[in-house]
Amino acid sequence: MTNQENSVIVVMVPFPAQGHLNQLLHLSRIILSYGIPVHYVGTSTHNRQAKVRVHGWDPVAVASFHFHDCQVPPFASPPPNPNAAIKFPSHLQPCFDACHYLRKPVTELLRMLSSQARKVVIIHDSMMGSVVQDVGSIPNTESYAFHTVSAFSLFFYLWESTGKPQVNAEMLGENDVPSLEGCFTEDFLEFIALQHRYLNVTSGSIYNTSKVIEGTYVDLLRQHMKEKQHWALGPFNPLKVPEKSSCGSRHYCLEWLDKQEMNSVLYVSFGTTTTMGDEQIQELAIGLRRSNQKFIWVLRDADTGDVFNGEVRRPELPKGYQDSVKDKGLVVRDWAPQLEILAHPAISGFVSHCGWNSCMESITMGVPIGAWPVHSDQPRNAVLITKLLKLGITIKDWARRDEVVTAAVVEDAVKRLMASKEGDEIRKRAAEVSGAVRQSVAEGEVYRKEWDSFITHIIR
Repeated sequence: MTNQENSVIVVMVPFPAQGHLNQLLHLSRIILSYGIPVHYVGTSTHNRQAKVRVHGWDPVAVASFHFHDCQVPPFASPPPNPNAAIKFPSHLQPCFDACHYLRKPVTELLRMLSSQARKVVIIHDSMMGSVVQDVGSIPNTESYAFHTVSAFSLFFYLWESTGKPQVNAEMLGENDVPSLEGCFTEDFLEFIALQHRYLNVTSGSIYNTSKVIEGTYVDLLRQHMKEKQHWALGPFNPLKVPEKSSCGSRHYCLEWLDKQEMNSVLYVSFGTTTTMGDEQIQELAIGLRRSNQKFIWVLRDADTGDVFNGEVRRPELPKGYQDSVKDKGLVVRDWAPQLEILAHPAISGFVSHCGWNSCMESITMGVPIGAWPVHSDQPRNAVLITKLLKLGITIKDWARRDEVVTAAVVEDAVKRLMASKEGDEIRKRAAEVSGAVRQSVAEGEVYRKEWDSFITHIIR
């Protein structure tokens, strides 16, 4: 048998939003380290976005992946609405709907690769089920759904949708889990339902989490979906971040951090799908200034469907604000390398929307969180972080999601997180959990067993 006939190829099919693109890019890097070729498929715009925003590892390594740029018809790319009642990024829905057009080019690529390899393994975002629906008709292929959310959030979503059956495990009380009200638009709920219809043909599920972090809920998912195999393969992100890439460039905010004392800076960022209204931005700005803590604040609108084109709103700060905080704070107006920021020894806390990408990066880097959920799975991740893992404090309670968080609340929360005995205890706990995750990766018992099981399974 020739090498070609004996080969296994992995094809990644990500969902076109930054937190999704990023996680599958990290996963690609790990699979490639096993000597398995990786093909990464998306629109030309979103492949370019994924490559441009590589951080936490040497971007030169991306050259080892096979990127396939698929063309889709032009789609609307409107700006986000900072005044929308539901904060879910509904302006991205035309981009999400355009994924429908990827089905044909992805199927053609899979047929071609199937004729060249012994086996083609498709790892697709669970939100891309319809794109890979033809896998069953292509020889030598099998697919795995990658769930970009926490095991905790996914379990409660499935548990509620199946009538809340009795489970044999100790889990968080139902009253402690926020409702999904206000988390999604109706259009996106319909989109989720459509994509999930195609998940019954997958050979298993993959999660960017660790048994060290969410062992109970990984086990509950296994009990709930007994007919599928499940692998908790996280953390996907690198645990050791290089100080400089091979091209020598660093974001200017890292140079600023180099000049700060260890454990002295608060990082504030709400991810790539959050757009705040002007009133909330003003209150947050004043609260940060009054807290008298050093901070880096990434202040930018949500990504549009095409991050390389169109005008971008520049949210307004109070008059003279940047001058008034120049000795304490740095306001970053563009995309910033979050993993490298969280890994920096000057960082001591993170005010976060609690997207799962951000949660995993923060957990692995040992940085406590001030939870400020905005939409999607974030309210439930916030509960996981604050109530279950005890790795943070609540700044915005989901039950009061329609209210503006005042400067006084921001000031108090920042002081609690950064300059109190409570904050010190949470920081100590964050360091312990980070250490346990790192130990599981380095010494390998739990982490290596999951990865060996998965790789053995797909190359069999």
